[in-house]
Amino acid sequence: MELRELRGGNGGNGGGAGAPGTPGSSGNGAPSPELGGICIGGAAGGQRMPTKADIFMEQLNVTNAKKVALLLVLGFIVYHGLLNWNYGSDSCQWLLSKGRFKGDNEWQPYGCMVHKYSLTDTRRCLRYLAFFDNKNNFVFIGDESIRLLYERFVEQLRLPLAADEVPDEEDNNASVADGSARFEDKKLHMLAQYIRAEEVSPTLVEHLYRLEAEKQLSSVYVVGLTYAGLLAGNTTDDVLRQYAANLTLLVAPFHRLVAQTSRVLWKLADRVDEEKLPSNWKLLQNEHIDRLNHVARGVFRYTEASVWESAWHIANGLLDNAVDGHQLCAHGQRLEVQLLWNMYCNDYMNYNDGTCCSSSEPHTTLQIVAYALFGVCMTLVCGMCLRRWLLHLRGQTLYVPLQQQQQHQQQSHEGARGGAPSNALSALITDYGTPMVALSLLGLILAYFYLCDRTNFFMKENKYYSEFSFWIPVGYVFALGLFFTEDSRFTKVLNRDQTDELRGWILLVVLIYYMTGAQRVLPIHMHIKLLISGYFFLTGYTHFTHLWQTGGNGSLFVRFFQAMFRANFLSVLLCFCMNRPYQFYYFVPLLSFWLCVVYFVLALPPRISSASVDANPLHYLYLVCKCIGCLGGITVLFMSEVFFERIFVTRPWKALFVTTDDDLHEWWHQWKLDRYTVAFGMIYAACFHIAQKYNVFDDNNHGNLFSRRTSISVTLLALLGVGVYTSFSFLCRNVQNCEEIHSYILFIPIVGYVVLRNISGILRTRYSAFFAWFGRISLELFVCQYHIWLAADRHGVLVLLPGFPTLNMIITSFIFVCASHEVHRLTQILLPYAVPSDWRLVMRNFVIFLIVLIPVARSDGMF
Repeated sequence: MELRELRGGNGGNGGGAGAPGTPGSSGNGAPSPELGGICIGGAAGGQRMPTKADIFMEQLNVTNAKKVALLLVLGFIVYHGLLNWNYGSDSCQWLLSKGRFKGDNEWQPYGCMVHKYSLTDTRRCLRYLAFFDNKNNFVFIGDESIRLLYERFVEQLRLPLAADEVPDEEDNNASVADGSARFEDKKLHMLAQYIRAEEVSPTLVEHLYRLEAEKQLSSVYVVGLTYAGLLAGNTTDDVLRQYAANLTLLVAPFHRLVAQTSRVLWKLADRVDEEKLPSNWKLLQNEHIDRLNHVARGVFRYTEASVWESAWHIANGLLDNAVDGHQLCAHGQRLEVQLLWNMYCNDYMNYNDGTCCSSSEPHTTLQIVAYALFGVCMTLVCGMCLRRWLLHLRGQTLYVPLQQQQQHQQQSHEGARGGAPSNALSALITDYGTPMVALSLLGLILAYFYLCDRTNFFMKENKYYSEFSFWIPVGYVFALGLFFTEDSRFTKVLNRDQTDELRGWILLVVLIYYMTGAQRVLPIHMHIKLLISGYFFLTGYTHFTHLWQTGGNGSLFVRFFQAMFRANFLSVLLCFCMNRPYQFYYFVPLLSFWLCVVYFVLALPPRISSASVDANPLHYLYLVCKCIGCLGGITVLFMSEVFFERIFVTRPWKALFVTTDDDLHEWWHQWKLDRYTVAFGMIYAACFHIAQKYNVFDDNNHGNLFSRRTSISVTLLALLGVGVYTSFSFLCRNVQNCEEIHSYILFIPIVGYVVLRNISGILRTRYSAFFAWFGRISLELFVCQYHIWLAADRHGVLVLLPGFPTLNMIITSFIFVCASHEVHRLTQILLPYAVPSDWRLVMRNFVIFLIVLIPVARSDGMF
């Protein structure tokens, strides 16, 4: 709780805040400058001067947190701008330069993401390039380590043969007497060859010139060699000078090869495990190898050839696993081959989880128009501020709303000794409650979204899962949630504080799940699906409860559009500004669809409420019919996938349910997973409120819901329900079967949790303010994570501070939460303008929105 929430107390003296002699005022009747008018009571009800700690705690609020987040963003923009200016923004250089090992010896390049190429992915890439008549030519030149890399590279291309199958005559894999090798696949326009070379010689230089004369454009050359006498350990200064002179002979042919748009990689010599070396290698020392590599770096530093530093780092990190102390293990060779394929294919295949060597996504006309409109709003706001400033200089007094004056008086220390700030100075401060300013701020936030996820300006890294990386954040978050526990204002079951708390901890666990990539663990995956189902269950429960309690007083039509606006506003803007389909944010389309179902069922005459069933008991039958009809309609859609597709691929709303590839499968999968969840939530709400109506339990006080014996029995049943689902998630082995069974039994653990959370009066009347705060912005958190916390369409993580993964996660999380909260605040500002209280104005705005969508729909082929 912020300290400013304590303002307005009179200390029991009967005087108002700010009155002379009362807490919160100075001796002259003006508000005390310390803490903006906060009174600090003493032991005897008197006053005491605020301490530095009090002043510091006063500054810990959301507004100041957002200011810090803004400064961090600006600082990192400057930092990465300098990095890109000094070292360039070529992610291929990052891929080839350095990186680090994560757990399980997985390699993470510096600043970019690698896609793990399978045999299918590799051949698909080569087939794609061959379709455009591209010659896929790879040349490996060097010693034994290069030969092993070549063999592992070819292994990634060769299709497995059946026992009775003969090799294709078009495929050629041959070796010659001098140790060279050749692999060719004419179907893929693929040629890989290995040329043996222990040291630089005139023959090798001549061979390079012959390769250049063959005009094999866009080839990849991997070269790595030392000198013939390396094993003798005779690395003197003369030897190093001669080695440098020999390498210089390669500069000219390398330059001519690169001029043909080929890529030349110089592979440094790998270090050795001196204790495990065989007898004929005993004279070799890592000091000799390091000196040779230092010479090679100096020779090729200012040439067109790229020094493959990351391969050296991989070999050095796996030195303990080296075969015979000097040969890179098979895992290290596979990692190096993966780097080669990422370098060669990423820019063509556009895998979301492969940003190394991949160009930024080109912008679209719709994106230009969207950001241009935001730019117009910013220009108008700047013009308004400039006009206010000029009028203030001329001494003119501007009209300032009373509410705005009060806000400025609370947040400013101006006039602390001489009264409140003047109206003129207040007028200089923009009213942040106006829609124009809200749109301008929203445009700035979306520009940050674009910079993070649609450019290579900031870095990105692959996700990494381990038991430690998942469970430690989960445990830490729950410890914080328990620490910030407060008394609730309500005693009802599933009251507002409880639902906000539940949504909050659901979203936090789901975010950790996505951050760590824990979907590979089936029990965790199923429990996350259960948490998301719990969110939809709450949707059905809360909306039914509102209609039951109010009877639909006011306009149910307006309430529906308010809910739809809050759910879709940010997602629709991101579709325009980030060039992603609506189905990309799968949670929002699902939530919107089930909101439509809920309001259709509830608005269908007759409307049923607590008052209506008292007046006409026949409404109980209508309620049962509505629930059965809802379940029946859902079942009909599920039983016929053809019928389902026929409905949802109908134009013009087809674009709302298909992916970029015009595929409905993702919508079908997500829809059927929670097809009954919202209906279960409404049915539970109906049963709960009917039981409450007939005094089966009483939640109007701080006591337990049931008697002691009944409470013990119900608690055991609830624990059994939660335990059954957990056991099911561990015993189930197939994700498809697990998800299908999940659709029918998910209500058991959800209802079990609700019972455990509410059966005790002590638990029911307390809640976690920490989780509830996050619950109020849960929807914004879920959507914003795609672009400014995670990266590359949620396949990786955003990197603002490279080299410090834990600190980077803390910083990006802080900025992400602040941005989500600000988007939530701006949405609340724009809500009454977009969805007024008059249903006729709502319909007018909705028609205008549809008219605006017409040119967008035509450009996307919706009509």
